[in-house]
Amino acid sequence: PAFPYKFKFKFDGCPNGCVASIARSDMSYIGTWRDNIRIDQEAVQAYIGGEIAPNAGAHAGKDWGKFDIEKEVINLCPTKRMWMEDGKLMIDDKECTRCMHCINVMPRALRPGSDTGCSILFGAKAPILEGAQMSTLTIPFVECEHPYDNIKEIVEKVWDWWMEEGKNRERLGELIQRYGIPKFLEALEIPPMPQMVTEPRSNPYISWKAEDVPGGFERDVDAYRAKHKR
Repeated sequence: PAFPYKFKFKFDGCPNGCVASIARSDMSYIGTWRDNIRIDQEAVQAYIGGEIAPNAGAHAGKDWGKFDIEKEVINLCPTKRMWMEDGKLMIDDKECTRCMHCINVMPRALRPGSDTGCSILFGAKAPILEGAQMSTLTIPFVECEHPYDNIKEIVEKVWDWWMEEGKNRERLGELIQRYGIPKFLEALEIPPMPQMVTEPRSNPYISWKAEDVPGGFERDVDAYRAKHKR
């Protein structure tokens, strides 16, 4: 196909990101889950009691002292949604960001959920015309089952938009940067989600489409003045 430039896919099996798909690929796939983290409470107690080495024994070459679940796991949760209750480890899964820290520290006690799929991100690249940039989370979860028709449809929509609107030697991320995320979401035909927001708005103005405004943009001046009398 007549691509404006190269297009890369990268696949990470889990949120640990061992192949760093989020860093340099136009379309990044990161394995994830959407149900609760599976907890083996007996194994949790075994970690606390020192019967199982944390981090799968990766730091066993030096005496780091007794394993402290509060200090080494609970207090390091980025959303602070883990706690001990009646001797059991509790997790508020709806606030989990899949950072994988607790699972990495206690792999025999914690496992990803069983409802698995992947998150899809777009737009990473190395410095070319603009500086380097990371992928943007666009689809938080999609099922990944053979023959993957749902994912192929997403790829085709992205390619159609990129080939139509992209300039010569313009990577997908640069096109998204030039047009903006709203235009990209229109091309994908998906609604915006809170997970796509990287920072609060700095511009107080909102551009509305005519179809989103009741009655469109056309206004009867006399009717407006009658409604808003001075």
